[in-house]
Amino acid sequence: MEYLVLSIEILLFGALAALLVKEDFKLKVCSIFTLFASLTALYPAGYVLFTGETLSGYFENTPLFGEILLAIDPLSAIFVAVISVMSLLGVIYANGYMKPYLNKGMNTSSHCFFLMLLLASMLGVVTVQNGLFFLIVWELMSLSSFFLVIFEGEKKDVLKAGIKYLIYMHFSVIFIMAMIALLANASGSFSFGGFTEAVAQNPKLANIAFLLAFVGFGIKAGFVPFHNWLPDAHPAAPTHVSGIMSGVMIKTGIYGILRTLLIIGVPSKFVSYVVLVIAVISALYGVLYAITQHDIKRLLAYHSIENIGIIGIGIAIGMLGLAYGNNIVALLGFSGAILHVINHSIFKELLFFAAGSTYIKTHTRNIETLGGLIKKMPYTALLFIIGSVAICGLPPFNGFISEFLIYAGMLQGIPSSEMGMFITLVISIGALAMVGTMAVLCFSKASGIMFLGEPRSEAAADVKGDVSSVMILPMSILALFTLLIGVLPQYVIKFIMPPVSQFIGNQTALPIFESAISLMQTVSICFAVFFIILAVFLVIRFFINRRYEEHCTWGCGYNRANPHMQYTASSYASPFISTLKPLFKRVSHIKKPKELFPKDAYYELEIEDIEEAYIVNPIVKWDEKLLAKFERIQNGNMQQYILFGLIFLVLAIIRLIIWG
Repeated sequence: MEYLVLSIEILLFGALAALLVKEDFKLKVCSIFTLFASLTALYPAGYVLFTGETLSGYFENTPLFGEILLAIDPLSAIFVAVISVMSLLGVIYANGYMKPYLNKGMNTSSHCFFLMLLLASMLGVVTVQNGLFFLIVWELMSLSSFFLVIFEGEKKDVLKAGIKYLIYMHFSVIFIMAMIALLANASGSFSFGGFTEAVAQNPKLANIAFLLAFVGFGIKAGFVPFHNWLPDAHPAAPTHVSGIMSGVMIKTGIYGILRTLLIIGVPSKFVSYVVLVIAVISALYGVLYAITQHDIKRLLAYHSIENIGIIGIGIAIGMLGLAYGNNIVALLGFSGAILHVINHSIFKELLFFAAGSTYIKTHTRNIETLGGLIKKMPYTALLFIIGSVAICGLPPFNGFISEFLIYAGMLQGIPSSEMGMFITLVISIGALAMVGTMAVLCFSKASGIMFLGEPRSEAAADVKGDVSSVMILPMSILALFTLLIGVLPQYVIKFIMPPVSQFIGNQTALPIFESAISLMQTVSICFAVFFIILAVFLVIRFFINRRYEEHCTWGCGYNRANPHMQYTASSYASPFISTLKPLFKRVSHIKKPKELFPKDAYYELEIEDIEEAYIVNPIVKWDEKLLAKFERIQNGNMQQYILFGLIFLVLAIIRLIIWG
């Protein structure tokens, strides 16, 4: 555990060092400290995953918290590894992304400080085994990420998104505190080990504790209906922060749910079905609203909700396997969920970084104004397309592997299940298939509108070259990860088996699981060979066509496309969206043509989040009206304040006289 503590100390020293150096060197200093901290943390995490052992260390007799246990068990080790690697790549990317902001009067010092504090607090969250101290590091994580979100706080929408995020995080911590208080009262200590013993002695606590934890951690993770902060916070934050928050930080919510599950042991069927229903709704809701978005970062934020839903489906399938005593279903469910935690962190960071690269070059996140960028930014375009294929769950990339495991878990549960579980699993399989189909629709829209065709605005037409190599490097590493996991899944699955075994015992030698891995590898390799052959043919075709200038036979000399002839993002998605009108609040922006050859006629469709439009916003407006009634008290004169004080004093004296 000395290495973990040293890693956290390195990050905290890096935060202080970033305050002292010149602005041009702040992110370089952060990168160096993050590199050393990541390598230091990866050593114990790797040891635990290789051996299956648990490393632990104590801070004994602390004045406030008592005995604090820090531990890296296999579950913690997976998250330590994800945090270390993904955070390092995010900080490296920040060196290029933040360059335009340096020496412009922006508060880069505080940004670097809170960035390092966020990384240190995330490591603390996944290793602390004391409930009270866990709340402290959890709050540090939430507060540091809040300050990162409002980096451009002079913008009204950014500040609004940051405050909204902070409010949701404090709702989150209320439920987590309630869960910890419940278990601490039953156990007489704040130790997670004590919590486990308390639940074992009083099983009635299990359902209440888990549901409280699921709501609290689910808000952080972004499950529906606790998701509303996420589509606002990610677009508001700088791109490297969005990547770290979506790829890494929201997974601490998943960690909290899994850790609580280890505390309560075998879950009830009721709780398992609740998680499955919420997870399926989250996956469908997230991808459905992602299709409607034109802000690329907001689109990716909704896809985070979708993928959190997919992870939740895997967890729920694992829980159902435990509840029904079906080890193979539990094995496949938890394996798929934990692997998708890793996979989502990889391809989501890749997609956010590619989106940030286009923003740096075009200064817009609206995909309607882009187009033709594959000619100007070929590396970014290729890497975005790789991430798109991966997030759609298509081989030979990593998203296919984890989703295949989740599918396999559901299919294995069908033959031996009772009627209720049978119906639930069939519906869940159909829902997950629908999610994959809609993801393909969404990312074919995003990739096609952004990178293909002709530029739709001067901002896209004026792009000169791709982003710097310091931004291309982390994206390339992430793209390589997506391919390696997709083609060689058996090596990655070996690392996720120790945490899976914590839930179901040592079941790694089950033949059906090994056959599933073999099938996944075969499918991925076949698709990889297909893509290689396709790429060879495309290269040959490119060199052949270079010799000839092509013209349309009946084109009368026409050989250039016009951006007005291309699909817009709205028109591309409209046929699908129009079939689901009741699920959306649609706002259309139309400028009808008034002449035969109009120059600026357009149609743009804006979709508001139905939950926010009909639930959250009315509550906020009602709250504003209620608080406005107290405005006179806030803005009153001195005589009123003296009168209020006198009334309170009289009431206090009367109470003393009556009750003694």
